[in-house]
Amino acid sequence: MWYEVKIKYSRIDEDDRTKTFNQPYLFDAMSFTEAEARAIEEMQQYISTEFKITNIKVANFAEICPNEHGDRWFKCKLSCISLDEEKGTEKKSNSYILVQANDVKDAYDVLAASLADTVGNFEIPSVQESPILDVFPYYSGEEEGPLNEEIPENYVPVSENNSESELEEEEEVVISEE
Repeated sequence: MWYEVKIKYSRIDEDDRTKTFNQPYLFDAMSFTEAEARAIEEMQQYISTEFKITNIKVANFAEICPNEHGDRWFKCKLSCISLDEEKGTEKKSNSYILVQANDVKDAYDVLAASLADTVGNFEIPSVQESPILDVFPYYSGEEEGPLNEEIPENYVPVSENNSESELEEEEEVVISEE
């Protein structure tokens, strides 16, 4: 689930004036508590001054569409069109997708390209720039996890620890019936 976290901090600009920012970021997390913890952990790397979290809310994005060539985030409204056979009318179901792009036209094109293989009919009725500065997915590949941890120096694989004869001996357990 995606959480929008607003972070407030102050920074001194080149004119020695203190400027305060209250900016939203997006975090992938399982709960509000985890979103807060991830926000603190990530922001400590980027903000050297004191900061505080002023708001956390569930973001209403159905999907995030990153694009390595984009530098801003755009909130795109996607309307999926289906036919209600009983009534004979069209039904629209709306969802929001966050797209990374350079401008509104680029965001529209990136979203349309990502939906090119979609079987259903859809419209993109609106694309607007989002105030979200950055998105932090849960698994970025840089995080420590069971698959990314280094193997300890004193670790010896089972295949090297036991010779084949020792493994065969372990397999030859006989249970006698008396």
